[in-house]
Amino acid sequence: MIDSHCHLADAAYVSDVDAVITRAIAAGLTGALCVIDASDGGETQRVGAIAARWPSVRTTAGVHPHRAGAYSGAPREAVELVRRRLMADSLARAVGEVGLDYHYDLAPRDTQRAVFGAQVALAREVGLPLVIHTREADDDTVAILEEAGQGQVRGVFHCFSGGVPLARRALDLGFHVSFSGIVTFPKGEDVRAAAATIPLDRLLVETDCPYLAPVPHRGKRNEPAWVVRVIERLAAVHGVSTAVMAAATAENYHNLFMP
Repeated sequence: MIDSHCHLADAAYVSDVDAVITRAIAAGLTGALCVIDASDGGETQRVGAIAARWPSVRTTAGVHPHRAGAYSGAPREAVELVRRRLMADSLARAVGEVGLDYHYDLAPRDTQRAVFGAQVALAREVGLPLVIHTREADDDTVAILEEAGQGQVRGVFHCFSGGVPLARRALDLGFHVSFSGIVTFPKGEDVRAAAATIPLDRLLVETDCPYLAPVPHRGKRNEPAWVVRVIERLAAVHGVSTAVMAAATAENYHNLFMP
């Protein structure tokens, strides 16, 4: 089992990250992708110790749409920051998480689009996959991926919360689709319907911890060990065993991030 998107370098784990990693390994996880915001100095400092404690961890670097406002009128500065982070970290395997968030709108939308597009172009240049965050911005997200990616980028729509139409668009772009604890929620019918349309060879699983703990842990701080609950629910949706789903999503992770 692999958690394809977690935030173990988040301040939420400062006091007990060793115990969290121990529980993940005990639960059967063989790896995780630790997502790092290149503009967060605390995360970039903490990730080294996490990788030393859990050698199978790999990392990312990107500027999240929530932080894009710092680069208003200067998207190239965001790109160069991410580039430096990628070059400095031998474990980096993706550009992300990047994208658009029109729900919280913590940065002006035009700035979000500029910073996102510049990072998509960077991923195309360096040949790394993208980790995409999109919320209430489906059309703009797809348009930027098409324009800036020029059909040459790959990656994953992480923590998928959309419906079947967006899932189909992600597949048409050649992307994987990753599901989090949302797929276990009682009101997650639309997400489960979308999950049912994703072929086994394009599925990923994640926790997005410390957020979105799956049932029966909902409301608690999430952690990688609980990705098994996501796997179990996706297996039920697809009518396969948990073992089959765990193996398929682990293989997809390796194909995308560890080719």
